[in-house]
Amino acid sequence: MPPPEDKNKKDKNAWVQIGNYASLGFMLPACIVVGYLMGLGLDHLFQTTFLRIVFLIVGIVAGFVEVIRIVTKDAE
Repeated sequence: MPPPEDKNKKDKNAWVQIGNYASLGFMLPACIVVGYLMGLGLDHLFQTTFLRIVFLIVGIVAGFVEVIRIVTKDAE
């Protein structure tokens, strides 16, 4: 009789993995666009010119952090 499978190790279907990695192609640009638009809105609200750049950088960092989180989760 084979040993019971570990609950943490899921036998993922190939299509599920393809879907997970395909979502990365949408997530990174979405984080960047959302960060830029938030900065643009705050620039308009507070009559400044630098917040769009700050939030663009925050969006880029958030996107890469999420990509790294997903890739390292799948590597386990």
